[in-house]
Amino acid sequence: MSTALAIAGVTAVLRDLLADGLAARNVAGVLGASVGVSVLAPDRVVAANAAEASQLNLFLYLATPNPGWRNAALPSLDGSGRARLTDPPLALDLHYLLSAYSGGDLHAEVLLGHAMQLLHETPVLSRAAVRAALTPPPGPGNALADALAEAGLAEQIELVKITPAVQNAEEMSKLWTATQSHLRPSAAYTVSVVLIQARAPARSALPVLTRGPRDAAGRETGIAVQPGLAAAVPLLATAEPPDGQPVAGIGDLVVLRGQALDGADRRVLLANDAWEVALELPAEPEQLPGHPAATTVAFSLAGQEAALPVGIYRVSLLVTRPDVLDQPRRLQSNRLALAVAPRLTDLPQTVARGGDGAATVTLAFAPALRSGQHATLVLGSAEIAPLAAGATPGSLSFRIAGAEPGTHLARLRVDGIESPIVNMDFTPGEAPRFLPRTVTIT
Repeated sequence: MSTALAIAGVTAVLRDLLADGLAARNVAGVLGASVGVSVLAPDRVVAANAAEASQLNLFLYLATPNPGWRNAALPSLDGSGRARLTDPPLALDLHYLLSAYSGGDLHAEVLLGHAMQLLHETPVLSRAAVRAALTPPPGPGNALADALAEAGLAEQIELVKITPAVQNAEEMSKLWTATQSHLRPSAAYTVSVVLIQARAPARSALPVLTRGPRDAAGRETGIAVQPGLAAAVPLLATAEPPDGQPVAGIGDLVVLRGQALDGADRRVLLANDAWEVALELPAEPEQLPGHPAATTVAFSLAGQEAALPVGIYRVSLLVTRPDVLDQPRRLQSNRLALAVAPRLTDLPQTVARGGDGAATVTLAFAPALRSGQHATLVLGSAEIAPLAAGATPGSLSFRIAGAEPGTHLARLRVDGIESPIVNMDFTPGEAPRFLPRTVTIT
């Protein structure tokens, strides 16, 4: 495959092909004037108030997707958006306008005839011709020439082909009008195909070794389908923070429930793409009373203040279990969402108002704020923005203008995720109640 420089490489090869062909046919001697080949836009070929020299101009006016390659695939990434899974090429057809310029009688016709014959006799650019045209000339280094030589045009899987294209008078008129230049004897060509591919590494699947266990004769039995609701691989159903809360906090013991969760070396993976977190935590060595290892696994968030900022995480289980051939295999379960909320570690019980009737509440919390995170104090039903002065990642001050005396429920909201305020640990029939997380303003 080629790099993005392949488009310029094709133009350079065609220019070299035309220039060498005109020289080999002694066209300059026939015309009695020097002959050149340019690759400019038509409005830039002849300078203002300058005499028109005898020359060919090759203008790339359009690049379109190749219809034969466009359905191959599109580049794709994994769920995190970081690892490249496939790397198919960008396949392009290049559309050129070949024009002849000259101030002499019949010179333009002679140039166009020789050029069209050259392209007719060279319908395919050979790899040797591409390499020869793109080889940098000896002498001081030329950065562009060196780059074109490394474009990989000669090594791409398909050879580059030159095909005449038919343009009627209306299409040709629109093209010359768009370039704001005067019409010259011209011919259109389509050059196909240029395959541009990024050289970034992609993930490649391993080959399949077997389609199932082998019988006594050594034949593969194939895939055995056994209907049933029991999971054959680890399957998570719920991720449950303690006390029935919908969010977890630093220091909590989180319980995962599902099927086929037992095995060796059980570890829990927490991932968050926004904060580039991929943290493995060991499962608790002891099982919860009355809950077998096949259906439950617990892990602790204790001591993870620095590793886990407030946010939504994907949680999955890594476990080693025997496969269909009774060989140990490392398996990963499906992923569930788990919200990590801020936890108030120092909530003042009483705050006195100042002489202006304002009160300032200072909160300490965990985990600390990361750059780009936004925090808000919700006191009762009022939202208060933090003060910038004296703020630290783990502590913020909030000034409440015209604070109303009384006791108010307090919760900290970070990027839309609030610290728990409702006691969810109640028996059926019992009314829910608020947690005692209040601030009294006097």
